[in-house]
Amino acid sequence: MKTSPFTVPVIDIAPLVHATGDPQAVATQLHAACRESGFFYISGHGIDAALMARLYDLSVQFFAFPEAEKLNIRMALGGRAWRGFFPVGEELTSGKPDRKEGLYFGTELGPEDLRVQAKLPMHGPNLFPADPPGLRDTVLEYMQALTFLGHRLMEGLSLSLGLPATFFADRYTRDPLTLFRIFHYPPEPPGDAAMPWGVGEHTDYGVLTILLQDPVGGLQVKSGGQWIEAPYIEGTFVCNIGDMLERMTGGYYRSTPHRVRNLSGRGRLSFPFFFDPNFDVQIKAIDLSRAAVYDAPEARWDSASVHDFEGTYGDYVLGKVAKVFPQLRREVE
Repeated sequence: MKTSPFTVPVIDIAPLVHATGDPQAVATQLHAACRESGFFYISGHGIDAALMARLYDLSVQFFAFPEAEKLNIRMALGGRAWRGFFPVGEELTSGKPDRKEGLYFGTELGPEDLRVQAKLPMHGPNLFPADPPGLRDTVLEYMQALTFLGHRLMEGLSLSLGLPATFFADRYTRDPLTLFRIFHYPPEPPGDAAMPWGVGEHTDYGVLTILLQDPVGGLQVKSGGQWIEAPYIEGTFVCNIGDMLERMTGGYYRSTPHRVRNLSGRGRLSFPFFFDPNFDVQIKAIDLSRAAVYDAPEARWDSASVHDFEGTYGDYVLGKVAKVFPQLRREVE
């Protein structure tokens, strides 16, 4: 890889989480990070280290099971909710299979929920394995904690744009679509050209991703046509902004491409949490006339433009997810 002119900054967000200190100082740092690369680490986030350790240990246990056992909660059984396990090679990025297996989770909704009764795609109950014991409770506790953190970060992003702290909550994220993944990246065998990437170059769909990664490494971030590593830093999360925040800000903040390749010789675990707009909210541009002049957007690997999109976030994310799992597309048609 070439040497890149930027590094991914580490931002202490404790003033946002604990309502102490100067949140505007945090917002200033977020503004610089979103303008420069769209990626940043966060410390001072307040998430219990014991909870994260428990999540990691239980995930190691699950992915060590034989595939036949993991397939007891395969995604095909999740129906329109799009939940459950998928094996290596079944998830696609830009039409190519990824070298990873994983678990899909979302907000836990029972049959009495009106969205479930209406058969709204990506809404419903999760699929949890019987073993290891405790995975269900740990995942739900973790998702609740990360949802709180997502709201605090969106307040910081609102302030970073010179907007009221509740701007995004009032208009786009009061009832966010929260999606959680646990990914296992097996080590790459030598000379395997058919499936070299854990996940290929892509951007995320929504407004904010909060990623817990393990020490193995492999995450790479692109800016200005160059790639850099985003290594594990103990006690932090890696965050990045997604397509919808780029769309809302007219390109003032950009959804940055990234990818994963596991060359460590060991298995890698990652835990991305997606804090996205309300499923049924119309995505519109924000008036940022007070901001600096927008830059021309960089050409994307897929030749697409998020600025051409009109509709709800549900429209956008369903169109994307259906390409990731073509075999499940019929569930939402």
